[in-house]
Amino acid sequence: MDSLIDRVAHRRALRRWSRAADAAASTDLPALRSLRSKARQLRRQLDRVVHEADGRLTLPLIGSNAMHRPIGSDWAWRPELWRGPISPPGHAAAPTRTMLGQAATLYHDCTYSELTLRQIRNTSEEDLAPFGLRMDVFRFDGSFLSIVLDLPAEAVDGLKRKHVIGLEAKVEVEKPLEIFARLNVRHGPNTEQIVRELPVTEGGVQMAEFDLAYTGLNEKRVEKAWVDLIFEGPQMNQIVLRDLTLSRRPRAEI
Repeated sequence: MDSLIDRVAHRRALRRWSRAADAAASTDLPALRSLRSKARQLRRQLDRVVHEADGRLTLPLIGSNAMHRPIGSDWAWRPELWRGPISPPGHAAAPTRTMLGQAATLYHDCTYSELTLRQIRNTSEEDLAPFGLRMDVFRFDGSFLSIVLDLPAEAVDGLKRKHVIGLEAKVEVEKPLEIFARLNVRHGPNTEQIVRELPVTEGGVQMAEFDLAYTGLNEKRVEKAWVDLIFEGPQMNQIVLRDLTLSRRPRAEI
């Protein structure tokens, strides 16, 4: 809490700068030049405080891991890209294999990249994730565009064919396009793949489920898993991924 001395000093500083602002129109030029220099120095520090405060106080809070967890889930996860600030926060003319935080990577086969990506701050009351990803796609001369999410070790620890992997995403697009999610699970020399479409609905949450019961998964040799988000015909579009979470739950016994 501010002490009495701090509050008094703050009020005096406000009065001083209020008087300076009121008198600026008639202040002689040498004095005004000096005043401007001092004001700019002060503004730089004030802007730093406001920027940091806006980032930490804007809801949802940075680092928040609140998410919808299906009943019975034994694992749930939101990648770093949607959970906390990444560095750098954006990429222009993004090349293939561009890293987006610790677990997300952009892949494409464009000859000349006209892709721009930027992590953005979510501010809507409906948002659970602190951050989102905005992807602007202009001319696109490639055959594929995807974001690969490497699942952490906890996702495959004890993974069985009885498990269902769930994916929830909140997606906004300028114009309709098809988005597919492909789950890949490596077990020994083999990789199981399950593809599901993410139907993009206005203002809604997109969901996909991957039921491992219909795979040839060798439960004793599971090594790693990852998800490909595949964007079909993305040219001249803006795609905003407001949130993305994954979860795991055992299938209900019949």
